[in-house]
Amino acid sequence: MYRIFSIRSKKRGIIIVVVIALLLFIVWRLIRPMNIFIVDDRFAWPIDTSLTPAVLGQLSAKECAVCHQEFYDEWQTTIHSKAWTEPYFQTDWKFDGSQHSCRLCHTPLDRQQPHKVLAYRDSDKWDPVLEDNPDFDPGLQHEGVTCAACHYREGKIVGVIGNTNAPHPVKKLDDANQVCVRCHIVEGDKWDTFFRFPPCGTVAEIESSRSQSPNKKTAKGSTGEHLVSNSSSLGCVECHMPLKRRSLVKGGVVRDTRQHFWRGGHEPEMVKKALTIKFDEQKITSKDKRRFIITIENTGAAHYVPTGTPDRHLTVQLRVVDKQNNILTENMNIIRRNVMWRPFIIDLTDTRLARGQPRSYEIKISDSQKAVSVEAVVRYHLLDEKRRKRIAYENKTPIAYDVFRQKIALDMK
Repeated sequence: MYRIFSIRSKKRGIIIVVVIALLLFIVWRLIRPMNIFIVDDRFAWPIDTSLTPAVLGQLSAKECAVCHQEFYDEWQTTIHSKAWTEPYFQTDWKFDGSQHSCRLCHTPLDRQQPHKVLAYRDSDKWDPVLEDNPDFDPGLQHEGVTCAACHYREGKIVGVIGNTNAPHPVKKLDDANQVCVRCHIVEGDKWDTFFRFPPCGTVAEIESSRSQSPNKKTAKGSTGEHLVSNSSSLGCVECHMPLKRRSLVKGGVVRDTRQHFWRGGHEPEMVKKALTIKFDEQKITSKDKRRFIITIENTGAAHYVPTGTPDRHLTVQLRVVDKQNNILTENMNIIRRNVMWRPFIIDLTDTRLARGQPRSYEIKISDSQKAVSVEAVVRYHLLDEKRRKRIAYENKTPIAYDVFRQKIALDMK
């Protein structure tokens, strides 16, 4: 009897220990710093500028402007130029613990970093061994993704034109998309991660969107972001850096060059170009009802819309109003990605728009309603309102804007 009691006590003890260990593990997963991807070797270390020739000065964009003024003027208007100073990024970054890995893309040059990365303590490369950087340049840091972040490699200025008589060393770049891939592609294949596309990257979305499109043009390589072998087919530069005939420097040879705007989600006109939206009345068999349908399709972006941070989303609102502009009926739909971040990272739903897959929403009106019009409004949201409040971000500029608005007057008889 004593032996049986002893065995049962040991089992209970083991169960209690396992339960406590499991609870402690879950608590740790809920409070630990959140590593949402693996810091790949492509950007685990900042860009080395130790070989910079004297002619390139301190690698500041202002120095580039001496010869390339028009390109500098374009860059100044971009989110790239504000990659470090942009208020939302700073608020969100600090809220999430000021992770060092974010610096590696928002300020890619080594002299933009206040610390040197000596090594990493973990395989995911989120825990760096750091020491003070004597070459740190605060002014250069505030330039964010500055000219040299894309155009400087190993003491030379890289570009698609390699035969110019530039006063600085030049190296021809065969595939300009390689520059984009350094930061806009991350690896998310971890034991605790169950999403299709890691945040901060869009390459896997391009591969997936192509495979789902009615006009399938599957690129070479894997659907995993970190395994893509043919970056030249991604179309990043072709879409976000349109061609323009001009000279590289004042008085130089006029040729095809790329505009340096990189417009994306922050630019309403760019989002509008990505979408084809139609709103009209559809025939219905019922005599006392009418049906209105809005169809929205991603026809212009190779990746999903929206892309980037999961906070970005679209709302599609259909509403019926009376003479006093009171809403009689309303249908609100959200196109977004929902991710559970803790204790494990799991994709819950993803209703974003892959290329070439139309999405339709409808609203019905009965003759008994005193309606005078039906309206459709599609809005692009850069940030979820709940997230904005949670991180205490006081935005000075709008975090949402219209990409489509149309009203159809009704002739109710």
